[in-house]
Amino acid sequence: MSNPQPLEEEVYDMSGARLALTLCVTKARKGSEADLDALERMFQQLGFESTMKRNPTAQQFQEELENFQQAMDARDDFISCAFVVLMAHGLEGRLKGEDEKMVELENLFEVLNNKNCRALRAKPKVYIVQACRGEHRDPGETVSGDDIVMIAKDSPQTIPTYTDTLHIYSTVEGYIAYRHDKEGSCFIQTLVDVFTERKGPILELLTEVTRRMAEAELIQEGKARKVNPEIQSTLRKRLYLQ
Repeated sequence: MSNPQPLEEEVYDMSGARLALTLCVTKARKGSEADLDALERMFQQLGFESTMKRNPTAQQFQEELENFQQAMDARDDFISCAFVVLMAHGLEGRLKGEDEKMVELENLFEVLNNKNCRALRAKPKVYIVQACRGEHRDPGETVSGDDIVMIAKDSPQTIPTYTDTLHIYSTVEGYIAYRHDKEGSCFIQTLVDVFTERKGPILELLTEVTRRMAEAELIQEGKARKVNPEIQSTLRKRLYLQ
């Protein structure tokens, strides 16, 4: 039997502009200002041009993404990657705008795919989604002994429409996401801590985010709850932010 060869490490070129768009419904979402402060600090440290919009309606979620895409495609300089942070109340596959109307996440994700956004073709696009994805609550299971979205693209000849994308959800499908009314959400705060304090490929950083969140115990309505993020990746290379 032949010896397995180590993987060749291909990495995304991060020498160009880094852009971030954050759309956050703060109304009836106490603690979200703490999350916005943390994200602003993270984007500044990681060298991103960051834009934040508060209290978008369902239609404005869509419009802001399209404006973001058009502005990128109008630029002459090299763009390395884009982060999109979406924070709102939600159900599986949908976010609730400030006007209480719903927007489909899939429609938002499509705006920056390899077909629709030339500037991000074959470049990493990362979506971070802090929202509930259902009504389920996880009480956790006891374990003996030990103790919450983005897109990318790359193309020499042709590439699939949906590669180079990373979706990071604050919770798994069907479950609630938690937020503290002063300190913000466990997911955003943990992600910012790891992304600013640690170096490594983004998927390894997200493993650390998941580990920390899995160890944390959240108390809601007097009951202990567990929560963990969910990561969906079609990245073709390693993505280093530091």
